[in-house]
Amino acid sequence: MVLSERNRSFTAEWDPQGGVLIAWPHAGTDWAYMLDEVTACYVELAHAILNDNDERLVIMAPDGDEVRMALGPDVDWQRIDVVELPTNDTWVRDYGPIAVYHDGRLSLADFTFNAWGMKFAADCDNLATERLNRHGIFTLPLLNYRDIILEGGAIETDGRGTVMTTTCCLMAPNRNDALSREQLERTLLERLGCVRMLWLDHGSLTGDDTDGHIDTLARFAPGGIILYTGCDDPDDEHFEPMQKMEEQLKQFTDIDGNHYHLIKLPLPDACYDEISRLPATYANFLVTNSQVLVPIYGQPVKDVEACRLIGEAFPGRKVTGIDCRALICQHGSLHCATMQLPSGSLNTNH
Repeated sequence: MVLSERNRSFTAEWDPQGGVLIAWPHAGTDWAYMLDEVTACYVELAHAILNDNDERLVIMAPDGDEVRMALGPDVDWQRIDVVELPTNDTWVRDYGPIAVYHDGRLSLADFTFNAWGMKFAADCDNLATERLNRHGIFTLPLLNYRDIILEGGAIETDGRGTVMTTTCCLMAPNRNDALSREQLERTLLERLGCVRMLWLDHGSLTGDDTDGHIDTLARFAPGGIILYTGCDDPDDEHFEPMQKMEEQLKQFTDIDGNHYHLIKLPLPDACYDEISRLPATYANFLVTNSQVLVPIYGQPVKDVEACRLIGEAFPGRKVTGIDCRALICQHGSLHCATMQLPSGSLNTNH
């Protein structure tokens, strides 16, 4: 069944955008012990997003004055909305709205967020999309899909009716335990307006609290491309699962039966906190209207190579590296910290 017959679709990240949503770090989050360091990262990220002249920036924060002080006067405040809301954490990719077409009209879908299977507190983040809507930020209808638990980082689309996800995440405990894989796939395809789902059965990053989000492993790009995290070091713990993931990706085909063109991204050299390895990945990039923002980790050779490869997949877009060594200290990166919002979705008079 073609998408026009379903009259729905899940928008690709490279579709026209109206803005990007972020949640500002504050002392009430797990960032408290390194707040200055991570705030500097968010300031860099905010400036980079605003370098795209066609993007607005929506910032959730319990204290708007903290945001205004951190960003200072040298930003275009006409393109920034600061919404004072309580938040548990900053990983807005997983609790922000997901853009779909419903009955021929662009809409925003609100799924339940339970902090990756009830691992952490999520009482505020689970309500963030609904509260943003009540604040009048959105101009589009908000679809109530809260009978299903789904994080934005768990799904990717090629914009042509295919969703890619990971088995280890979607079938993890405390998500949608009452549903079989077949039932969950059928429900998500209907809600997202897609016709087929590709399940990756292998690959995950050590230190990833999400049970293996797809946006740390494999990402779609226009023209039938998948960029994916590779591992060429047989001594690295990721080597065998990443080899198996690569073999499965080679078997994936698009809606027309064509194999995807695969681009292997390097795996960053191992990064650690005081206790364990952190889930650093270049696949956690963000596409905006005129840019691709790529997480980098102070590893010049691999940082440059990753930016080059991602740039090849998004010709015509400027590639900007964002130092995310602070972000991965809480086991996420750039894409996890952002959610793109489609063109026409934001109230510019807010």
